[in-house]
Amino acid sequence: MDAKKKELVGDFKNLGAEWRPIGDPEQVRVHDFLIPARGKAIPDGVYDLHRNEGWVSVGIDHETASFAVHAIRRWWRVMGRVAYPVAQRRLITADAGGSHGTTRRLWKWELHQFATRTGLAITVCHFPPGTSKWNKIEHRLFSSIARNWRGTPLIDLATIVSLIGATRSAAGLRVRSELDRGHYPPGVAVTDQQLARVALKRHVFHGDWNYTIHPKHR
Repeated sequence: MDAKKKELVGDFKNLGAEWRPIGDPEQVRVHDFLIPARGKAIPDGVYDLHRNEGWVSVGIDHETASFAVHAIRRWWRVMGRVAYPVAQRRLITADAGGSHGTTRRLWKWELHQFATRTGLAITVCHFPPGTSKWNKIEHRLFSSIARNWRGTPLIDLATIVSLIGATRSAAGLRVRSELDRGHYPPGVAVTDQQLARVALKRHVFHGDWNYTIHPKHR
């Protein structure tokens, strides 16, 4: 999983080309200044290597660990548990920084709650710092999305969600997308007591980057 670059929402230039009638170009703004009423779109995605399928939640609030795990939760409810009804564990590859960084307490706490609710053991493998482009989601999902919407101004959230959901590739990629209007305030603190409740087992090799969070019985 990973978060794609934030996108300004509005009639801004989007590099690329698309077919238009001669003499009828798409009018866009000269400068890329944020339109407060429209804000930014925050795409956060899950890519299934086995099925070549993607899920992208488009947020409008903040890019936090709660938002990232909610994207995983939505993928599981809509796509994951249908495709893997007898699954007992999930493997997530993620960057070492950002909302799902190796030191983010909230990331581990949210995954703990997800594991407990679903009964799944969640193994996380973080890519070493500076190697995020190794993550398959970058060049199998996000690059296809960028190709699909190039040349098209991202005028509103509905357009963004529609273009992401319409992304296809010659290799058979299929994508589903959903607008997430939830609020994810930054700066949420996880206490030592909460962190102690997380059933986290570090792996022998780089336990700070590789670990499994087991579900806890209520």
